[in-house]
Amino acid sequence: MSSKGKKWRILIVDDEENIRKSLRMILEYEGYTIYEAADGVEARQRLEEHPEIDLVLLDIKLPDTDGLTLLAEIKKQPLAPEIIMISGHGTIPMAVEATKLGAFDFLEKPLHRERIILSLNHALESRQLRSAFQDIKKRAEKRYRLIGEHPLMKNLTEEILKIAPTNATVLIEGESGTGKELVARAIHSHSLRAEENFVQVNCAAIPEELIESELFGHEKGAFTGATERQTGKFELADDGTIFLDEVGDMSLRTQSKVLRVLEEGEIQRVGSSKIIKVDVRVIAATNKDLKREMKDGRFREDLYFRLNVVPIYVPPLRDRKEDIPLLVDYFCRVFSEENNFKLKRFSPEALGAMMKYHWKGNVRELKNLVERLIIMNDKEVITIHDLPDYLFGEKELYLPDLKKAGTLKEFRDEAEKTLILYKLKANNWNVSKTAREIDTPRSNLYKKLEQYGIKIVAGAGEAVAPSAEEEGEESPNSTGQDGR
Repeated sequence: MSSKGKKWRILIVDDEENIRKSLRMILEYEGYTIYEAADGVEARQRLEEHPEIDLVLLDIKLPDTDGLTLLAEIKKQPLAPEIIMISGHGTIPMAVEATKLGAFDFLEKPLHRERIILSLNHALESRQLRSAFQDIKKRAEKRYRLIGEHPLMKNLTEEILKIAPTNATVLIEGESGTGKELVARAIHSHSLRAEENFVQVNCAAIPEELIESELFGHEKGAFTGATERQTGKFELADDGTIFLDEVGDMSLRTQSKVLRVLEEGEIQRVGSSKIIKVDVRVIAATNKDLKREMKDGRFREDLYFRLNVVPIYVPPLRDRKEDIPLLVDYFCRVFSEENNFKLKRFSPEALGAMMKYHWKGNVRELKNLVERLIIMNDKEVITIHDLPDYLFGEKELYLPDLKKAGTLKEFRDEAEKTLILYKLKANNWNVSKTAREIDTPRSNLYKKLEQYGIKIVAGAGEAVAPSAEEEGEESPNSTGQDGR
């Protein structure tokens, strides 16, 4: 990474004018923007006037202050500039003290051009990495925020803040899409391990034959395809937090090894007899009923009690629908910013309709819908007319029109037609898929389509239930056309 990728700003703090002039000539030739200060007062003034300064060349002896004191003061600032100390009478204890206080380097006078440029490049590369890390961290914190003012969410936040500073193992339970990962990240970010690694493992996504290698690592040659040593997730999370998502999908064999980590703090790589000590906080999550899984012999009882030291339940979205406007506004801001769109919003009528929907997929379903609507709509305000049909009257779709049913048979026919239309729409007008879902042969479904005058138009993605005067028109046959 080149330190010349941007116009870096450097402050030279030295009471010797000749030193400042000499450094200015060297650094301006290299393309840096230079500021000067002859003492501590001027240095503070320049830093206040130009908070964007990236690096300070700081003399250790100043007329009005000690350079080390000024170093410590500057380093207290958020995203403080890198500091390289310079001295004509440097000592090893002085250099060690400067390093402890946060100095990047310590240069002795007389200063040599090559040494100065090399130290500057390394310091500015370090700053660039720190700045990038801070940006990533801020974006992550913004993207992984827990949003909600409902009492259930306030209670959840209180629980997180209570347990986060401890080392207790946590089991997060809740339906799919409720935000269990966000809870795990919140616990980690408020813990004493916040500056260490947060390692996430989706236990359901890793094949059974690979999960032990993923969790505990393996040695070269441990199995076919193991061409080199691999560090496992538990080792990567040493001193930090490991998040075992979908922990209920682990095999019993893997469960026993995870139990050993929890009890002994020890792991063994696959293919190795060496025991490795790790200090890891374990947070697990599941949408399964682990008590039932234990009863059915699919989950170890001893592991359950080890994981369930502090249980946390994440409520479904339907239990806190009052938070939907807050969530929609948050997703609008995040997605508009990420895609460089003008900020969009949802009309009150659209929000009202969204608050009436059941949200089987919880916050994940809501998030995906908001993102899709923002991307696909050019309008600044997304209205109720832009919402997908499935948000409206899902339950009413099963109810036949009673005005058309004079007899019990007519009622049954009308109900059957209504169900077929609903299922066709849900399956994007795919007749084969619909037939499987309603458990009837495809040929029988075609007969029903003909009976009720429902036309499937090839490639058009629609079905038409004709009016009475259209009943004589041609209906689909059983040649295999299924509307795909």
